[in-house]
Parts: sequence; C-alpha cells; structure tokens
Amino acid sequence: MTKARPSASDQMNIAVLVSGGGNHQGAWRRSASNIEAANTPGFYVAFAQAAEAAKIDAIFFADIPSLAPNALSSGPVLNAFEPLVLTSYLAAVTSRIGLVSSVSTSFSEPYTIARQFASLDRASGGRAGWNIVTSATGEKNYGAAPLPDQDVRYAQAAEFVEIAKRLWDSWDEQTLKIDRASGVFADSADVRPTDFHGTYFDVSGPLNIQRPPQGWPVLFQAGASPIGRGFAADTAEGVFTAQQSLEDSLEFARDMRARVAAAGRDPRRVKILLGITPIIGATEAEAKALERELGEFIDIGASLRKLNSYMPGVDLSVLDLDKPIPRDALPELSAVQGRQSRYKIFADLTLNDGWTLRELVKLTGRSDGHWTLTGSPEQIADQMAARFLADACDGYVVMPTFHPEGSGLFFSEVVPILQQRGLFRKDYGGTTLRSHLGLDVPARSARQS
Repeated sequence: MTKARPSASDQMNIAVLVSGGGNHQGAWRRSASNIEAANTPGFYVAFAQAAEAAKIDAIFFADIPSLAPNALSSGPVLNAFEPLVLTSYLAAVTSRIGLVSSVSTSFSEPYTIARQFASLDRASGGRAGWNIVTSATGEKNYGAAPLPDQDVRYAQAAEFVEIAKRLWDSWDEQTLKIDRASGVFADSADVRPTDFHGTYFDVSGPLNIQRPPQGWPVLFQAGASPIGRGFAADTAEGVFTAQQSLEDSLEFARDMRARVAAAGRDPRRVKILLGITPIIGATEAEAKALERELGEFIDIGASLRKLNSYMPGVDLSVLDLDKPIPRDALPELSAVQGRQSRYKIFADLTLNDGWTLRELVKLTGRSDGHWTLTGSPEQIADQMAARFLADACDGYVVMPTFHPEGSGLFFSEVVPILQQRGLFRKDYGGTTLRSHLGLDVPARSARQS
C-alpha cells in the first residue's frame, strides 16, 4: 500500500527548467515554436515573468560547458546564455521567483563562485539557488587533463561547497557598526577567517562581500547514483531527480530521506523534486496528437548519440534498433564514470522491461529520461497530485516539452487546477527562495580555530 504524505495540508513545490527549444529534441521544428527568439534575452524574460505570474518557486538553468557541432546540426543548444549571467539579468525584471544556476565544481574556483552567488543573492533580494554539478564532460575546454573518477569529483565538490559556506559566513550585517562619530565602520574581530587547506583547494578568505540575504543560496544537487545520494544527504537542500515509475520514485524518496536522517539532518528540510516533461493539449486527444507530431520530429541519429553519452564504453551504433540492448554489452553500474543515475534508468528499462534500443532513443529525444505525462490539463494535474500525495516527492521540476503553447498551458491551465485543489500556493508568502521552499536561513558558522 502506498503511504500518504504526513500532512494532507502540505503543498507541493514547483520549479521549471527552461530550454529555448523545449525539453524535446524535435520541438523546435514545429512551425509555431518561435525558435528564432531562443537566442534572445527577451525569450527568457517573457518565460520568467509568466512563471512568476503563476507563482512558481524557481527557474532552473542547466549548463553544459561544451558544444558538439554534430549535435548543433540537429537542434539548438540547451541554453543560449551562461546561467549566472542570465539569472543576474532576470533578477532585474522579476521580483519573487527563485533563480537557480547550475555551476560545476570541476571547472570553477570556490572563491569566484562564492562571490558570484553572494552577489546574485544580494542583487535579487534573496532568490539565488545553486544546482551543484560535478560535470561528466567539458574537460577539454579547461585544460588537457582528463576528468578524475566520480569519487574524486565528489570529494572535490565536498571541499568546494564547504569553502563556499565558510566564505559566505565571513561577515554579515552585525559586523557593521557604521559609527561616524568614532570612525569605526566595522568590527574586524567579527570577520570569520576561512583558512581552508584541503586536498584539492587552498583558500585563505575571508570573502569581500557581505553575507547573502539567504545566508547561503539554496543548495540543489541532481546526482542519483549512490555517491551522488550520499553527497546530497550531507549537503543538498533540494534534490532534482529523474524517476520513471511511482515505485522508483518511492524507493528514491525513502532512501534519500533515510540518508538525510542518518546525516543528522531533518529529511523534510530537503526537498525532493521529480523531473517531469508534460505534453499538454486542450483535450487528451489533442495531447496525444501532439505527442505523435513531436515523435516524428525526433532525429534518431542525434538522440542515439546522446543516449550513447550516458552509456560510455558501449557502441550503440552497431546494435539492432529494434531489439533490447544485450545484457553482456552493458557495464556494471559501478564501472560507469559518467552520469550513473541516468545510465541506470536506461539500463533498467532495457534489461528489466525489455525496451528496444529504438524506444530508448525516442525516450532520450522526448524527455532525456524524465517522466513524460501526456494529457489534458486536468489529467496532468491528476498525475502530479497522485505521486505527490503518495509521498513519492515534495514537488516537481517541470521541463516544458515545447514552447510557447506547452509552457503556456502549464502556467495558465495546470497550475490553476492544482491551486483550486489546495495543492499549490495562490500567492507567494515571502520574497526569498528559501521562503518559497519553507527552508530556514542557515545560522552563521562559528569562528574557525
């Protein structure tokens, strides 16, 4: 029997992840896609303001710091702008919605990232979020050395985040005295030294920017591999996950909450957000017709290459598209050094459920492995409500499959249904991303010895 949420009055959290072409490999080919605007800031301004009008918690911006020319030939890049630059721009034209940027701990320096997020949080009035990624590709643009193994990347990420927290806690409003008569501007004894000397980083600090309004930007993490779950249990305040079935969602939620509790943290203070890709029509028949239309636009070759990026060491190009991937062609999960959680989704579907390679390729093109919901606004709301009320997640990261109708229908039709049912807010209760998520401002850390 499915366990219900601990409180029937709980409301779900909803974020959106925006890609200019839509979260479908072929959506840009629709005549009404307006793809020509996807490289302009105006597209993102309009999207952010529509999301804010719907009282959405936050917008996520993914980032892949590399470009494959053959991929560009069949579809637009994921985002047309670097996330921190774009979120800074959007902070000026919005007032409530959270702004979450994906930033890699493998290709950045802690002091620089701490400064940038502190600046964004202050400029936005406390609306910044950091989606912490360790990166599985892009190393050729940051030196000749290959990426280290996954366990090393996560160990490096742990140091990176610890340093950033210490830097954000360097000094705050209480440090400032601003005593004109005495000439004392601040209490220098209240400035926390950073003095971090680790395996991967050496940072003296302190930060040269006052503590952000949220204390720290809200920390998100998206890895669902065992090592990724462990990192999230220690660090994350929000976990963005891809799960196909209700059973998988429940297993992930139970495991994640148990890990958070074992780390000495409150599991209900770590929001589990399930990625979904809705295909919405005014009616079920219209939605299914849209699904068929979008399916015809998938470039099999491009989606096969993307699927192969999740299955390193397997040459999918020599396999029969209309048969399941042979078991002996797939490596053990522990041997995969890329995105283990995404690899597991596709491997389980072919090994356990008999999906053919062609079906996996189409899933990659349609939703990149995320749960796809097809139907009328009422049906989409029903499915979202069911999984939320089963306590399989705390909410969703919605990845609109196509623009402008798909995202527009979600904001204007699906959200009001959830609001009418008491499952989503009708207005913002605060001004910060932490307030939207029901998260406290973290206490400033004690002085380091």
